[in-house]
Amino acid sequence: MKNQNLLIYEFEILYEILFEISEFTNFNILKITKKEIKDVDLKYDSKYLIVTKNNNLKNKHQITLKDLPITFEKLIEMFNIEFLKTKFIQQSDKNIGKYKISINSRKIYYKHLSLKLTEKEVNFVLYLSINKSPVKIEELQANVWGHHSKLETHTVETHIYRLRKKMLKNFGDQNFILTSKEGYQLKLNF
Repeated sequence: MKNQNLLIYEFEILYEILFEISEFTNFNILKITKKEIKDVDLKYDSKYLIVTKNNNLKNKHQITLKDLPITFEKLIEMFNIEFLKTKFIQQSDKNIGKYKISINSRKIYYKHLSLKLTEKEVNFVLYLSINKSPVKIEELQANVWGHHSKLETHTVETHIYRLRKKMLKNFGDQNFILTSKEGYQLKLNF
């Protein structure tokens, strides 16, 4: 499924050309109007790139094509690079309660303080952050650590212990990861 959208604005000929090859692209190709342009962020949730020849349009997800003619390969390459940049930026920072986690640099921040995390710690925190209810240890073993057997392992508990210790030392937060009979959960309400 294509989850990124190439929006063609006031560039009819480009839309017609790209629409012809749309089945071979890894993004949707759509034409938008002046009326639709103002609601583009809400409708496409930052998963879009606007292509136009109109210099008056000021959107952070925009490519203005001025240097024409351009080879078809160069044009598609340009779109793919811009989509990658957008994806990288979207994936780089996530708010988790009072903290901000930088996925690319693998750091967690609170105000002026920061803490370097391992890749597993980042994955663990992100996994817990998308679950509103406590997560069982078996689910964490399978989905974060990749352990699919019924072998008893203390990998998850060891990582949680170390992360709690780091969070306490760097941020003074002893309740970042909550434990209950139902499993583990992040304390996101502060």
